[in-house]
Amino acid sequence: MDNVSAVRIFTLSGINETVNYRIAIFSLTLLYYGVILFVNIALIAIIAFNENLHEPMYILLASFCINGLYGSTGFYPKFLLDLLSSSQEISYEACLLQAYVMYSFACCDLSILSVMAYDRYLAICRPLHYHSFMTKRRLSLLVCFSWLMPFSVFSVSILLTSTKKLCGSNIQKLYCVNWLIVKLVCPDNDTLSNSVVSYTTICLYVLHGFFIMWTYMHLIKTCARSKEDRLKFMQTCVPHLISLLMFMFVMLFDLMYMRFGSSTLPLSLQNFMAIIFVLIPPVMNPLIYGFKLTKIRHRILGLIYARRK
Repeated sequence: MDNVSAVRIFTLSGINETVNYRIAIFSLTLLYYGVILFVNIALIAIIAFNENLHEPMYILLASFCINGLYGSTGFYPKFLLDLLSSSQEISYEACLLQAYVMYSFACCDLSILSVMAYDRYLAICRPLHYHSFMTKRRLSLLVCFSWLMPFSVFSVSILLTSTKKLCGSNIQKLYCVNWLIVKLVCPDNDTLSNSVVSYTTICLYVLHGFFIMWTYMHLIKTCARSKEDRLKFMQTCVPHLISLLMFMFVMLFDLMYMRFGSSTLPLSLQNFMAIIFVLIPPVMNPLIYGFKLTKIRHRILGLIYARRK
């Protein structure tokens, strides 16, 4: 029992500087969270209730939106409560759960993007074999892989953290992060296992990134051959590429800032940097796909015109 943490409550000190603007920030955040829920649920519903959209690309897009809802719900409700509370505290168990949700949300995004890249590679580079390769069973396995692998990896990471004794309870962020919890571990506790799991996870998802780069090299090479392939690339791959670049930018930005960022920056700027990955992708991804993918755009426009009549 010596390794069980005596700390049962954490204090999230990242919100302190916003005390004079809490009502305004609360109103804007609530509105923004409502937009996230609306655009993601709307896109999921459009795909679910239209049999013409029951294709691998759109099913993966629905999975993408579900993950956006999952990650947003891990952050926004707690943040909204903190804005209305005089003390920003979170229980030990809830903090570990939030850290798990935030990490697994980010890596699920990359896993889903990898599967989407594989789907586009088969559709454009191997069109004659696409339907034999991308069967319902294989699609189900790929979707399960994109969710279960991040969940499994971060279960190990959070489980290791839960066995450490902590000597601090102050987290200088708006939400719980596993790396910051590990930094609160008492000096006499060995954190080597946490570091090994963390760097193994980073390597694993760097390989995801290399796989996506490999698929796009083949996609660009194939699409350069004909006008029809270039058109297909622009319609179906450009939204995926924009989502990928946006994801890589915000995640690398957050990772580099968390590990090497300066504490001399204003707290409000630090807070913005910390939440950028739950601020931009959950809204931009469904909007990008909704406007760019022809079938979804036509369906949205059809619903709008039907209501006007």
